[in-house]
Amino acid sequence: MFAQKLPDSLKNKSYKYLNGKVDFYETKNPEKSWMYLSACLKKAKLENNHEEINYTYENMVYLSKPEQNIIYADSMIIHGRDIHNEEYITTGYIAKGSVYYSKKKYQKALDNYIIANEHAENTHNESLKYIIKYHISTIKFYLGFYEEIIPSLKESAKYFKTNDIKGYINCLHALSLCYNKTGKYDLCTKTNDEGLKASEQTNDIDKNYFIHSEGINQYSLNNYKTSIEKLKASTPILAKAGDFANETVGYFYLGKSYLALNDTDEALNYFRKVDRAFVEKNYIRPDLRENYEILINYYKKEHNTKMQLHYVEKLLKADSLLTRNFKYISGKVHKEYDSHKLELAREQLKKELDEQENTNYILFISLGILFLITLYLLYRYYTNQRNYRIKFDELMLTNSVSNNETVIIHEEKEEPKQLDINQEVVNAILKQLEKFEANNKFLQKDLTLVNLAVSFNTNTNYLSKIINYYRNKNYINYLNDLRIDYIVDLLKKDNKFRNYTIKALAEEAGFNTAQHFSKAFFARTGIYPSYFVTELNREQE
Repeated sequence: MFAQKLPDSLKNKSYKYLNGKVDFYETKNPEKSWMYLSACLKKAKLENNHEEINYTYENMVYLSKPEQNIIYADSMIIHGRDIHNEEYITTGYIAKGSVYYSKKKYQKALDNYIIANEHAENTHNESLKYIIKYHISTIKFYLGFYEEIIPSLKESAKYFKTNDIKGYINCLHALSLCYNKTGKYDLCTKTNDEGLKASEQTNDIDKNYFIHSEGINQYSLNNYKTSIEKLKASTPILAKAGDFANETVGYFYLGKSYLALNDTDEALNYFRKVDRAFVEKNYIRPDLRENYEILINYYKKEHNTKMQLHYVEKLLKADSLLTRNFKYISGKVHKEYDSHKLELAREQLKKELDEQENTNYILFISLGILFLITLYLLYRYYTNQRNYRIKFDELMLTNSVSNNETVIIHEEKEEPKQLDINQEVVNAILKQLEKFEANNKFLQKDLTLVNLAVSFNTNTNYLSKIINYYRNKNYINYLNDLRIDYIVDLLKKDNKFRNYTIKALAEEAGFNTAQHFSKAFFARTGIYPSYFVTELNREQE
């Protein structure tokens, strides 16, 4: 690929021009930036310019996609070996270590920094040796060896001050954090001030690292409002720049500051953001472990077992990750670290989990009961479905469930006097009921016993007694059953009514509400109208 000719528009451009375009489009248009980067590499290979090849590969490491940057770091190493250049090999291993560090693979990062240091010994480049010393210090900082790395960082800062402004700023920032961790708060503030002054020569992002550091330092000095002000000013800028690690640390100290000010809701909001960083990016370090202890203690006080267990599990996962990293790295950096601090953390966790045993037992019992309830509900559902089908089949076998089948002519009975009503009056009302049923007068809405008695030229007492005696039900059930029988017959005979809504069917039958209709339908048939309509349609398929 690199043997191809460069485009005419770029062929005669200088490396300064091409690299300037790379820097210009780095954030504005990454694809265009990569075009100039590729052109620069082609030009360097065609001209056999080893310095530019190495420089371009290094740029590609930091500008490529996460899944590709290791490839370009390896290309730096291979190129250095091909031309037997120890400096290029060293920078390749530094780049590779930095890639692994950014991916939180601290074991591999340290391995590559150590290899880089071995190759740097074969060069006369003092800058490379200090760069490696700085990178190893960042891993020691991650492990918590703050006092140990302060002399190394001071020495590196002194060297970079006159040789590399960016390296100087990086060392000052690491120093300020170490001073804070070791309780040297005045020195932390002084170093942050030096960093702010040095950042005037670079960019706004560098400045915000020192504002961020001072925000953490002000928390340590119990100046919580000042801490919040500085962290809120700097954290979003670092987040926008893609530094999720310092973004997460900022959220943690914002949470602690609000907690100290008794604003628990706002504090929890930031602690959950720290948790989200762990979930989404798998980012955790020893000082952020406290985030889960705070959340566990909060939910313990709230007696919220579910959330307490949730964060205990998160802490277990975090400790597992921390243990895995420390066990390997600390053996190379500080052999006593793993056996001392990590075991204490693990024992503390076991103690916390033992305290949760009773809560877990209750949770499991609750889950068991929930499972049994679910089984019962499923059983009842399928039993109901089976019963509904039986009722449906019975309903389909009858030509009509008309209430007329229940008519009993008590003229032939020996005890009509039980009604204490003149027999002629009884017969007259029975004939009117037959006409009422035959002409579907029962479909009228708001048909009360009073209204019906008036239309029959009788009184409610007589009418109620006759309906109870000759129809074997009270007036309300008598009226509802007539209406339901009518609708059942209508649905069986005429397909168009099966497309009606339950509300429309209720109105057709004379009911005021769909709920009243459904309840009466179930009382009469043992199934609901929606089920009956569904099964009728299924029978037609």
